[in-house]
Amino acid sequence: QAQLVESGGGLVQPGGSLRLSCVAFGFTLDYYAIGWFRQVPGKEREGVSCIIGSDDSTSYADSVKGRFTIVRDNAKNTVYLQMNDLKPEDTAVYYCATPDAMTPSLRASMCLSMGVYDYWGQGTQVTVSS
Repeated sequence: QAQLVESGGGLVQPGGSLRLSCVAFGFTLDYYAIGWFRQVPGKEREGVSCIIGSDDSTSYADSVKGRFTIVRDNAKNTVYLQMNDLKPEDTAVYYCATPDAMTPSLRASMCLSMGVYDYWGQGTQVTVSS
């Protein structure tokens, strides 16, 4: 059974950096779309960044463009989210997710949609505060 495990969250000051990891178990994520989402209590989960399986094209929410980078490391069966210049509004629980099958026709412009994804990790807390 597919499983995703996130790690790397923590407390960081504004302007600081964190790297989140999403490790896949039970399947090889090489050609799977992976999405990073975040959620604040009382608000809907929102897409942050994603990488598609066909050509590793990526997509980012406008609020994180230029600050966050998503990278796939097939050798480690892991997708990373490098987060730089963090702001208090980035505070949230961050989740990674994957579909239950390869999606070769998925375009990067669509991969921030929650409907694409079937398996979710347990989340990792990111808190940006001075």
